[in-house]
Amino acid sequence: MTDEIVGEEATKLFADAQEMLQKIVNENWLEARAVVGLFPANSVGDDIEIYADESRNEVIYKQITLRQQTKKTAGQPNLALADFIAPKESGIKDYIGGFVVTTGIGLDEHVQRFEADHDDYNSILIKALADRLAEALAEYMHQEVRRKHWGYAADETLTNEELIKETYRGIRPAPGYPACPDHLEKIGLFEILDATELTGVSLTESLAMLPASSVSGWYFAHPDAKYFGLGKITKEQVENVAHRKSTDFEVISKWYNSVVSDY
Repeated sequence: MTDEIVGEEATKLFADAQEMLQKIVNENWLEARAVVGLFPANSVGDDIEIYADESRNEVIYKQITLRQQTKKTAGQPNLALADFIAPKESGIKDYIGGFVVTTGIGLDEHVQRFEADHDDYNSILIKALADRLAEALAEYMHQEVRRKHWGYAADETLTNEELIKETYRGIRPAPGYPACPDHLEKIGLFEILDATELTGVSLTESLAMLPASSVSGWYFAHPDAKYFGLGKITKEQVENVAHRKSTDFEVISKWYNSVVSDY
């Protein structure tokens, strides 16, 4: 804010954003919606079986995860998200969570209003604010899950700085991001949460979320759970995913093309 080169403009942008944020609140420009679900789950190899109820007899969704293939120093494992869920064979009753949140309900109306006035600045500003509010809502819901709904960190008391540094227990990786690059996983996530019906968020053919100011992902509570990137994966891994999903290789391949090492 005080940088000699960009400080003045940054200060103006911050003030404009605060003013618009106040209008968003006072005049109800945007609506926030969220759905979260907690499900019995266990891992089977690199898959995560998600069950309908505590009997664990009916699998309502099988989350396919991939394992890192990078060379690491001795004692450092190649990770998969399934590692953070107790194996079925262990007999431990574990759980997984899912969420979809949005702060984009009502956004289009205001974007169109600004664009009709050729006001690109405020059009961009409100979209940026809606995106940040969606991330803030995802952070808030994760905290509510940890402290109340799942309750594995009921005594958690963290400052904003500690929340920003993600010092809490658990992670919320999103389909399409480094640990789980497969956007197809959103389909199952949305189905088990009935997310479109409950939040109004839908998936496009390319599996982008509409409204765009939306966030979705999984909750993992394991104390050692951490974010990681798969890096480049092999063609054989994609073939294996196609087999595990009972889908043609060509169908799966297009979703992994950007992260495969030997195409």
